[in-house]
Amino acid sequence: MSTNDVTVTNNAARQRYEAVTGSATVAGFVDYQETSQLVVLAHTEVDPAFEGRGIGSTLARAALDDIRERGLRALVICPFIVGWLRNHPEYRDLLYNAPRSAAGDQRQQS
Repeated sequence: MSTNDVTVTNNAARQRYEAVTGSATVAGFVDYQETSQLVVLAHTEVDPAFEGRGIGSTLARAALDDIRERGLRALVICPFIVGWLRNHPEYRDLLYNAPRSAAGDQRQQS
């Protein structure tokens, strides 16, 4: 199985992003809590049968892409996603505690 065989959806009723295989098996999920401005990514879990296949990374990327598309920020308390972000700086601008851009800082100091 490759990560191409996995679809990630936002299951809002359960407050989690789910990675589902072609056979409709939930291979993993990211639990979250959401406010009007912020999504707290709390916990990532991958079914042991799917470990080592990139499911966690696929979930992290899909969750953060969704948060970006919706114009929200992310507060990441999940240790897996914190570690994943160390290798994916292109997502750091989404972080709730990320410093504002230099342009934004200059406007605030004026």
